[in-house]
Amino acid sequence: MQFLSRIRRESRRQVVYDLLLFAGLGIFVAAVGPDPIRDPAAFGMVTVPRIALAGAAVLVGRRWPLAALVLLLPLGPWEFSQGFATVDMSWLLPRQRVRIVPLVTTSPYIMWYAYLTGRRMTGLWPPLGTFFLISAVGVGVVVAQGGDLALWVAMTTGLVGTYLVPFLLGLLRRKLLQQRTQTRLSAEAQARLRERARIARDMHDSLGHDLALIAVRAAGLELAPGLDPAQVRAAGELRIAAADATERLRQIIGLLREDSDGPPLAPIGGDVTELVRRAGDSGMAISLDLAREPVPDLAPAVVQEGLTNAAKHAPGAAVEVEVSRERVVVRNGPSRSRPTARPGGLGLAGLRERVRLAGGTLTVGPAGDGFELVVTIPRDDH
Repeated sequence: MQFLSRIRRESRRQVVYDLLLFAGLGIFVAAVGPDPIRDPAAFGMVTVPRIALAGAAVLVGRRWPLAALVLLLPLGPWEFSQGFATVDMSWLLPRQRVRIVPLVTTSPYIMWYAYLTGRRMTGLWPPLGTFFLISAVGVGVVVAQGGDLALWVAMTTGLVGTYLVPFLLGLLRRKLLQQRTQTRLSAEAQARLRERARIARDMHDSLGHDLALIAVRAAGLELAPGLDPAQVRAAGELRIAAADATERLRQIIGLLREDSDGPPLAPIGGDVTELVRRAGDSGMAISLDLAREPVPDLAPAVVQEGLTNAAKHAPGAAVEVEVSRERVVVRNGPSRSRPTARPGGLGLAGLRERVRLAGGTLTVGPAGDGFELVVTIPRDDH
């Protein structure tokens, strides 16, 4: 039952294709055999078994082309009277004309199954063993016919042209398809990685910033006078929840990004004034010194990263933002409450890469009782 399930055709098209293949092969086999009318006994002894072999080869050839090659061995290129080409080698061989790549009526079918063997077989030893078997049959035929050098040349070229070359072509085709598939899968994997990096960047730049501002607002409520203990406790719980959400967001971003991913390089939407206004509305004590001259394109990214870090790591601290044509500074004072996030993350790494590509420098570190983020970009880059 398992054998029948394996040789069962998957579609009507395959059934029709194989029936036509068997009909053609059977006609060619019968055409070179005894006449069924004049010599029916010889036809039954010679041609009928060959047609049965051809039918068995077609039956199993779609699933196991190597088995089809073995079944078609008796119908191989062992007649050396006709060839793909004829070469005059009277200067070397007793026979004046030598057949190169001897052909029989079944040669195209044998070549087809040899091609399918190279196209579908993954192991090396089964085809190699079958080729040695076919070579042994060829040697036996040559020896039985006298074994002169002309026959050896014809048999060798027949093996190469009928079996080896189609097999190698099928093998080459399989390698090319595998390479094409691998290239497609690699492109799809790269596209998925880019999309994951984009999602991680968007989550960090927008959602991370908003969570930090929520934590700042909660911290301000927690310290506001006139609240009863229950309200203070609720504000503290909100601040802790925002901190936990920020940490989970950081973990999700780490899962979305791969170690090989570059830092996010896309610019951040919005302008400096809007970012500072939103931070002030959330309760952050913030001052802005914005130059009238054109500011660097990276200024919003620098300000957003600085404000986010100040909100997460120094909640309640006063923040100063200075933006000029060549310099962006975000400086915060000492924290007034417990930080809402753990150290580390991808924001500064991405910002550092943006600044590097723009030809600038980024420095971060303590400044007095607080922390300072400074980005300097040469004037010529704008």
